[in-house]
Amino acid sequence: MQQLGREEDLVGVLEPSVLTQSTWPKELIPLGPGDSALQVVLQKIQELSNSEHRDPFMVADLGVLVHRHQTFIQSMPQVSPFYAVKCNNNPWVLRVLAALGTGFDCASQMEMELVLGLGVTPSRIIYAHPCKPISHIQYAARHRVQLLTFDSEEELVKVAQHHPSARLVLRLKTQDKGSSFPFSTKFGASLEVCEHLLTSARDLGLAVVGVSFHVGSECHMPESYTEAIADSRCVFEMGRRTGHNMDLLDIGGGFPGVEGVEPTFEEFSRVINAALAKDFTKESDVRIIAEPGRFYAASVFTSAVNIIAKKAVQEPGGNRKLVYYLNEGLYGSFRMFIRERLPKIPIVVKELSSEAPLFSCTLYGPTCDSYDKISMEEVQLPELDVGDWLIFPSTGAYTSTMSSCFNGFPPASICYALSPEISRSWGKSPTSRMTLTAPPGARLSCARAVLRTGGPGYADSFRFGFPASCVAEAEAAEGR
Repeated sequence: MQQLGREEDLVGVLEPSVLTQSTWPKELIPLGPGDSALQVVLQKIQELSNSEHRDPFMVADLGVLVHRHQTFIQSMPQVSPFYAVKCNNNPWVLRVLAALGTGFDCASQMEMELVLGLGVTPSRIIYAHPCKPISHIQYAARHRVQLLTFDSEEELVKVAQHHPSARLVLRLKTQDKGSSFPFSTKFGASLEVCEHLLTSARDLGLAVVGVSFHVGSECHMPESYTEAIADSRCVFEMGRRTGHNMDLLDIGGGFPGVEGVEPTFEEFSRVINAALAKDFTKESDVRIIAEPGRFYAASVFTSAVNIIAKKAVQEPGGNRKLVYYLNEGLYGSFRMFIRERLPKIPIVVKELSSEAPLFSCTLYGPTCDSYDKISMEEVQLPELDVGDWLIFPSTGAYTSTMSSCFNGFPPASICYALSPEISRSWGKSPTSRMTLTAPPGARLSCARAVLRTGGPGYADSFRFGFPASCVAEAEAAEGR
């Protein structure tokens, strides 16, 4: 099987020419040995706590992005990643991925413009939206973006008129009930109509070169890929019988975004590798790509928010509940939280006794909309005060890219942490370096909060945020 969009000399190595096309971002904080993005978060919290402006912010650790890329290509060496731009279109995320040699899954003209503007060649882009505006199809044709997906006869007519030289990929409907965000009700052709669509494409003079599918974002059933890959094998045979040269399989996305969740990414990769070996092992000329988004971006970003208001509610029966109002919410970077299976439990940045009681709490965002909640369910937190800070790890997927300024609340600012491996690959470093110092006791407090809270997403916080001595001290304090 051939690989598409990945050059051998770029695997896991940054290409400096891509990254030096722009000046260093002013928000850049270089990390030294032993430093972590969590320290950057804690230091910035300390700085803001001494001022009147305690606005929400995010820290992006670009070294984590490199690590996720290395994990992906090592786990599925036959599969070339085409990053889903919609997940997080941050310019520095895209720059690093472009330098790593990934391809890009774009869904609109603007996303194609972002990627092409980085100097990425059109062959490293798949326009993976089955239902496209005509003007966006024309843009793809003008800029030589050849790979386009489709799932209907009507889409074929548009492409024949406006991009007849396109290399088309048939989007297949899949079983995606095991995902948090299923797509099959909106996109994908059923297996029963695929041969008709392939024939229609041939009659219109269009070339279909492959099959794509998507098992849904944040999939929880690895076996969904097994069925979809087997169905794709059937469509390949249909295409060849119809006269098409089928040489591309796109297995989409749906991979978990954080460590510590079940099933693990390793389980997904084992299932996918086995299915590919079964159904495509003899296809040496078939190129296999995927569209990871959440897997790459989620754990790169950490968010910090401030409690701007508080209410205590006494319920019938004497139960005391707390309501916290945060300066970030549904209309900012947390738009997707309310749709996720499990509520996000933040890390509390405050010295608290291990015996501090927990209360049922509602977390509201800052706007006037009563639907502006972090989650529909209440979360268990200790009693906190106005001005206290909360940290939400692993907030890089479908957050900042979906934020707005509703009610006059601006999106969270972003600063970037530059890890040693990126500095070495870049061959240079910024002219100055900050000394990272966490607030007294804050790092230990966060480590203890992580231990108490547990749950998906916090493995990354331990892995990238706390030195071994701090973890040991936290475990001792928590009686572990």
